[in-house]
Amino acid sequence: MTLALLFPGQGSQYIGMGRELAVAEPAATRLLAKADEVLGFPLSSLMAEGPEDVLTATNNAQPAILVHSLAALEVARERIGPVALAAGHSLGEFAAHVAAETMSFEEALLAVRHRGELMHRAGQEKAGTMAAILGLDDSVVEKICQDVDAGVCQIGNLNSKGQVVIIGDISGVEEGMELAKEAGAKKVVQLNVSGAFHSTLMEPA
Repeated sequence: MTLALLFPGQGSQYIGMGRELAVAEPAATRLLAKADEVLGFPLSSLMAEGPEDVLTATNNAQPAILVHSLAALEVARERIGPVALAAGHSLGEFAAHVAAETMSFEEALLAVRHRGELMHRAGQEKAGTMAAILGLDDSVVEKICQDVDAGVCQIGNLNSKGQVVIIGDISGVEEGMELAKEAGAKKVVQLNVSGAFHSTLMEPA
C-alpha cells in the first residue's frame, strides 16, 4: 500500500488532541513525551486538557498541531509502512518535511515553536483573524476585499474552487464576512485562530 499524507495547518487544534492516540498507541505516547522534553514544558498536557484559550494562542497551537500530526505519522508508519508522499497546508509543511526526512523531529519542533512565538507577538501588536468564504468565485471575494473600508481585508488562501480564506484585522474581516453573505456565499466561517496569518499584519514576524 502506498502511503500519502496531507498535514493540516493552524486552526485544527482542539482540546483532547492526541489523547486517544496516546492511550492506544505506544509510538504516539513516546513522541508526545519526547515533545515535552524538547520544549521543556508539558505540551502534551495542554493538548489534552487545555485551557482552550492557551492552546489556541499561536505560540502553543503551532507546536501542538505539529506534534499531533507527527504522532499520527508514527502510528501510520508502524501500521502501514514508509511514507511515499507528504504535503502540508502552511504550518503542515513542517510535518511534511519530517515525514520526508528532510528535517528531524527536534528541528521542526523548535523551529515551529519559535515561528509561533514570533507570529504570536505580531498578532498581539495588531489583532487579526481569518474567515473561510464558501460558494463565491475568487474574483467576487477579491472585489469584496477591495470594498472593505473598516480595516484590513485580504485574500489569504485559495483552498479550492469556491473556498477562499480572507484575512486581516478584526473589523476588516468582519465587514468582509458580512459583504460575502450579502453576495450570496453558501457559508461564511470565522476560523479558530489568534491572528491574521499570511497577511501583511504578520510582517513584524
